[in-house]
Amino acid sequence: MNTIKTLWFTLALSAILLLPAYAADNNDPQINITDIKQTVVQMSVKVPREDAIQALMSRAAEINLKFVSRQQVSKELQARGLKTPYLDIFQFCNPEDARKMIMHDPIYAAYMPCRIAMVEDKQGQLWLMMLNLDMLINSQMLPPELTEIAIRVNQAMLDVMVAGATGEF
Repeated sequence: MNTIKTLWFTLALSAILLLPAYAADNNDPQINITDIKQTVVQMSVKVPREDAIQALMSRAAEINLKFVSRQQVSKELQARGLKTPYLDIFQFCNPEDARKMIMHDPIYAAYMPCRIAMVEDKQGQLWLMMLNLDMLINSQMLPPELTEIAIRVNQAMLDVMVAGATGEF
């Protein structure tokens, strides 16, 4: 029970300390509020699913972003007899960049590998989604050399998403 209380306290404290701030004046305590949608970059897919997959995989290879894994979640669920919207998760990594990040602080391993999810919404529209790395980049928690890496990785992932969303690579 103490573990659960500690977890909830930690989550509440994180929400207060780490998110965008609001304060009426300098004497008031800082209150932080966020919207979960700000933590994710989303792009609608404008081409057939297989074209999107081929384009994103090709673009990743073209820019030397190592393909690590693919989790065909909806395929696995359908094999279990569960009807589900389409969900496919693609994982990429640049090992040299990963090494530099974790040598600075192992906590950055939680951001690895970089993921792009292809998910179908309730209306049947496919979306590509990834973690919004701008939040990390703009946090001022990274030293300049790691900020450069984060910007480069973010741009590469966005390039892969654009290729998948448009079918162009």
